[in-house]
Amino acid sequence: MCALWPLCFALGAAAAAAAGGRPSAERSTVWGPGLRAAAALPARYFYVQAVDARGLRFTSSPGENAFQVKITAPEEQFTRVGVQVLDRKDGSFLVRYRMYASYKSLRIEVKTGDKHVAKSPYILKGPIYHENCDCPQEDSSAWLEEMNCPQTIPQIQRDLANFPIVDPDKIAKEIPQRFGQRQSLCHYTIKDNEVYIKTYGEHVGFRIFMDAILLSLTRKVKMPDVEFFVNLGDWPLEKRKPSQNLHPIFSWCGSSESKDIVMPTYDLTDSVLETMGRVSLDMMSVQANTGPSWGDKNTTAFWRGRDSRKERLELVKLSRKYPEIIDAAFTNFFFFKHDESLYGPIVKHISFFDFFKYKYQINIDGTVAAYRLPYLLAGNSVVLKQDSIYYEHFYNELQPWKHFIPFKSDLSDLLEKLQWAKDHDEEAKNIAKSGQEFARNNLMGDHIFCYYFKLFQEYASLQVSEPKIRDGMEKVQQPDDDLFPCTCHRKKVQ
Repeated sequence: MCALWPLCFALGAAAAAAAGGRPSAERSTVWGPGLRAAAALPARYFYVQAVDARGLRFTSSPGENAFQVKITAPEEQFTRVGVQVLDRKDGSFLVRYRMYASYKSLRIEVKTGDKHVAKSPYILKGPIYHENCDCPQEDSSAWLEEMNCPQTIPQIQRDLANFPIVDPDKIAKEIPQRFGQRQSLCHYTIKDNEVYIKTYGEHVGFRIFMDAILLSLTRKVKMPDVEFFVNLGDWPLEKRKPSQNLHPIFSWCGSSESKDIVMPTYDLTDSVLETMGRVSLDMMSVQANTGPSWGDKNTTAFWRGRDSRKERLELVKLSRKYPEIIDAAFTNFFFFKHDESLYGPIVKHISFFDFFKYKYQINIDGTVAAYRLPYLLAGNSVVLKQDSIYYEHFYNELQPWKHFIPFKSDLSDLLEKLQWAKDHDEEAKNIAKSGQEFARNNLMGDHIFCYYFKLFQEYASLQVSEPKIRDGMEKVQQPDDDLFPCTCHRKKVQ
């Protein structure tokens, strides 16, 4: 009997992996939202953890083909479901699947060799709806439970604390007068679960991301009647003091100098909606592409990007001075084109997954927060993050020295922090692991849907007049190019 049981467990698990043992069908575990019929996502997912016959979890990959997954619709001649088994290289696998039609039931088989794993086959009693199926759950509390959404989200509480009441009639007049000429805005009303919009400003192309998440939500759940404004630009807009009649503006990025209501970024939102679709970088794919194991990674700090902030110029200058410590280069010049001869030449873009060949990832602001941070955290490299006034919807839940290594906004201590990481390799590895766990547990598709719905639900509760479909608003239509239309079993939402 071993008194130091955590050590014994760790050594035993490592030994199981190192010995090349086979996963046990009975002992390995399977769990996740993709095993629940009602937890509808664009790409559904669940996990498989490899465990050996002695009950020890694998901590490295038992081989990318250790588990086989087959998904069928027993009552249908054809099953239009794309399936991928992603090896996370730590003894666990992420299985994702995207449905292109809706089914009465699904059978999910998880096998190792010819044996069913855990409680496989899993039978999902339907109807099970694919992403384009317009069949909202009328009971929002039931949907929140089905999605396993949290009761409260601290960032939403912080943002809405600035707005004890919201008067839709008042903001419908005042916000366009104040911001409509100089900024690009969308004025939305959701009424009877239909989405209506009016745009202000010249550059409104980014409305496609907001349109898409709102339409996706209204296909899944009865949304509250709500009226709000979305800022389509990079910078937060509301910079008044609380005593000066604040206007509620929804933005993809917040700052310590503004009072905007923060949403998940358009980039993260789009990657959730288009997972297994037209995007290759998303919170699932990155988990299967985290590069070599920690000890085999290149020990040079790495950064690539465009010249959207002067500190990025300083980073490239540091890289020139200390090329053995930092590998930083521009892939595009736009803001400081007159300095291209000093900081160029530009280098070719590389796959984001190739970033993780390097042990140290530098995250430095662009025009606002650098929206790559979710993906950097999901890798197994340690993130060094610049101190910043800007933040995404999840930054306030991150802890320096637990999830990332902080460095000063002017980069004055970056070399010192890199040296610390090199001198404290085990601590740096643990920070990388904590950051990865945070991303896995807080930034997946279901978390993003929960965040949006909870935000609109709580904002709607502050309204003191009825949201209206205003003059000049147009209805945002649901996509009508679905090859496999569904039949909704629910009575139509009123």
